[in-house]
Amino acid sequence: MKRLSITGRINFFVFIAFIIFPAMINFSASAAECNSQLTKQIPARAARALVGSVVMDRLLHLSGSERDQVVAEQVLDGNIPAFLRKLTPVIFEGELSDGQNAQVTICVTPDYLAIGHDRDFVRVPMGLPAAARIAVRFGFFLPTTKMVDAIYSQAAVHLEPSPMSPTNQMTSTSYLMQHNSTVDTMRARSGRSLDALTAGQKKDLVFSMRLRAAPGKVAIYGWHRTNGIPIQPLSTVHGARYADYSHGVRLVSQTAFVNGNAQSLTSIMQNPELAQIVSEEGPITNAQDLLISLSN
Repeated sequence: MKRLSITGRINFFVFIAFIIFPAMINFSASAAECNSQLTKQIPARAARALVGSVVMDRLLHLSGSERDQVVAEQVLDGNIPAFLRKLTPVIFEGELSDGQNAQVTICVTPDYLAIGHDRDFVRVPMGLPAAARIAVRFGFFLPTTKMVDAIYSQAAVHLEPSPMSPTNQMTSTSYLMQHNSTVDTMRARSGRSLDALTAGQKKDLVFSMRLRAAPGKVAIYGWHRTNGIPIQPLSTVHGARYADYSHGVRLVSQTAFVNGNAQSLTSIMQNPELAQIVSEEGPITNAQDLLISLSN
């Protein structure tokens, strides 16, 4: 049998890679798309910025909007860990009316919004106005329920939900810090780097059409069990400024990609065909205006 030349062998293996591993190649391309340019609106973390535990220790007496104001100021000043600036691709596949396939890639933070640096950070639940204000300022969105499901299914690290006692302390800073510590312990057992996509540890603040019909409310969803079923169905029961230890803010870049071409998530979400790929609710018109209105 004639042996292939070095060039022939290289071409052979490239051919095999394209035949056997198309999903892996697509994922690598998507990873390149979710680059640092998408987080350039987030200020650099100042050398003098406080670590997460110190900030939260100073907020033990605060909750609700008062705590949100301080936390939002920290985030908007860039006091977030470096790993949250490394966005992760989450890929959707769909078919358009003309029979063409469409691949939509969104770029998401690998964990929930936190303050501090990589060695000392605290995940910070917050009310919808503060979360929306941060998203708008940084050029991001909140996820839809379908995005939350996809994030969980494609996550490299799945954490089991860890509910705490439903007392009147659920919204306290001490409660959220205790839960953050629990999540840190579970997360460390995975042995994966902090920038590996992680899900299951929190409920999500989500972007939903219900928010138009329920002004002054927050939409929450998720907290997936290890079987993939969420504990929390989509709900708008709580007021917009409500946040307890179980809530988290996952940011989704305003820039997404359709078959590798950059498009704004706003345009995708109002496109009748593309919207159904990333949202269970179908098209959402004027999504950016809605998000801005939620930040007030």
